[in-house]
Formats: sequence, structure tokens, C-alpha cells
Amino acid sequence: MVEMMWAAMLTRPGQRLEIRRVPVPEPGQGELLVRLEASGVCHTDVHVRGASDFPGGAPRPLILGHEGIGKVVTQGPGATRIPLGARVGVPWLHDTCSHCRECLTGWESFCATHRAHGYTVHGSFAEYAVVKEAYTLAIPDQLEPAEAAPLMCAGVTAYGAVRKAALEPGKRCAVFGCGGLGQYAIQLAKLTGATVIAIDANPAKLEAARALGAAETYLAGPEAGTKIRAAGGADACLNFAPTPRVWPTIAEAINPLGWIISVAMVAEPVPLVLEWLTYNGVRITGTSVGTRQELMDLVAIAAHHGLRIPMERIALGEVDAGLDRLERGEVEGRLVIDLARGLPRA
Repeated sequence: MVEMMWAAMLTRPGQRLEIRRVPVPEPGQGELLVRLEASGVCHTDVHVRGASDFPGGAPRPLILGHEGIGKVVTQGPGATRIPLGARVGVPWLHDTCSHCRECLTGWESFCATHRAHGYTVHGSFAEYAVVKEAYTLAIPDQLEPAEAAPLMCAGVTAYGAVRKAALEPGKRCAVFGCGGLGQYAIQLAKLTGATVIAIDANPAKLEAARALGAAETYLAGPEAGTKIRAAGGADACLNFAPTPRVWPTIAEAINPLGWIISVAMVAEPVPLVLEWLTYNGVRITGTSVGTRQELMDLVAIAAHHGLRIPMERIALGEVDAGLDRLERGEVEGRLVIDLARGLPRA
């Protein structure tokens, strides 16, 4: 008899997820079957649900989710490194080609043919998920599953941005957008010894940012850049705000030779004068999730320093309503599916 599980599935792009009973997957060569305990809910899940078509190469229907935490219950052939019962992550990266220039030079999250959970392979909005043993990691006992889940994408994305900014004591780092990712970035930037500056349109989020370690806070608006400049400018600007309206503030605030790191998915263009780059030497780049090593380093940091963001637990059957709230901007911090909160009835 085939064992069945509950899963939240995208059956038609642009439509609501369906909670279905589907067969529990079987791990293949080098794979592990994970019984999930928690799964974070990400803005990328909103984008995938609302797209006009399935991602290229994705199974149809598709189980979304890429911030999973659970315990190994079955080892596939050749999977021997991680023992049964170990708690592991189900992160964005399912696997990469392992031989392109990006993979071989430490930038595997930019591999053009990488596969991702909840995008090109089934993800973590379910009772079980399959991961490649080589692309997962052990989760320390100090981290509770729901607490660890957002680290698999939100946390490592923020960590990748902080690493690219080359922060150190004496430098000033401006974090634009103080939601879940921005709150991780504030804490991680502070750990480098840099002075952290927070910018947001919501006064309550600025208050939370200061509690997390931001030394300066500014309400987003036309005067924010001038105020940051008067206080010493910013050696790095990390943008987590999903709007092009922050660009004038960033351009005003950034110091010569500073880093501008784009994290939020902003589709609209922003004005950029090449002469401006010539005389100030500002460096502009983006960041995409993170590598396996960055994820391992981040999890170790979280276990030692106790990274914290507001978190709301929901049941698997509430995930579609949660995506609606996330799309409307009504979520403070991160939503996490807690499988212990119960499952639909058959």
C-alpha cells in the first residue's frame, strides 16, 4: 500500500493552492527523505503562485516551499553521510550542475541550471520532502525547527548581502526595508562591528530595527538621503524594499567606493548616470539566496548568537491565506508552517 501525505500544491498558475493527499516520495540515488516539522513561507512562493505559467522544468502540479526543516526518515542509495533521525534543512538549492564557472568558483547560487525546491522540484509545503544529501545540512539542537526554517532562504539571502558589503568596524551600513530579511541583515551587519542604519516607511518597523541593534533610524521619504549623508553617509546600502522609490535615497546616502547590494525583486528601472559611477567609484551588485557554505556558516551564527525575527506559526491548511496576507504586506517578520499544529482531515 502506497503511503500518502498532505501537500499544498499549485495545480494551475495564478490560482489558489490546493491541499491534496499525494504519495510520499521515494528518495533516489544520494537523496534523503525528510519528514518535515516546519516550513517558512517566502515572497518567492507568492510570485510562483501568481505567475502566468509553471517554472521551466517544474513538475505539474507543483508543491511549493523552500524553507523546510525536518528529520531524515529514509536514506536513498549512496546516501550515508547524514544518519537517520538527524534534523536537516530543505533549502532553496536542490542541486546545481557542479561544473560551471559559477559552481567551481564559489558562486553556486548563480548556477544557470540549478534546481530549486518549490520551483523546479517539489518543495516543503508538505509532510515529506526529498533532498540531495550533498545539498542539505544538519540543524543544531539549539535551533527550534520553526525558528530555523526562515534561515534556509530569508536568513541566508540577508547573510549573502552582508558578506558582499565587506563590512567591518568603523563602516556604516544602511538597511532599506526592515521586514524579515532586513531584520536578519540588521543583526548580521551589527555582528561585523559596523554601524547599522535602518530605513523604512513604517515607524513600528524602525522601532523594531532599533531594538535589534540599529544605531540610527530614518523614516523613508525625500529627506532620508540628506539626513543619512549629514550623519556620515553609508559605506554600504542593502536594499530589501521592493520598490524603486528608494533609489534616490540610496544614491544620496552612499559614500565613495561604497557597495550598493540589491536584494529585493524590483522589476522597474531606476535612473543611473554613468558619470556618477566614474567619479565616486560606487560598486553595484545583486545577491541571490546563498551557497551551501554560506548557509552552514549562517546556521552556526544563528545557533551561537540567537538571531531573532517576529514569527507567526500557521497550519499547513492555512498556507494559501498566508500567501494572500504576505502579498498584501500584512505579515510582520515571517510566516512559518508548523506541522505540529495539525493537518487536514482525510
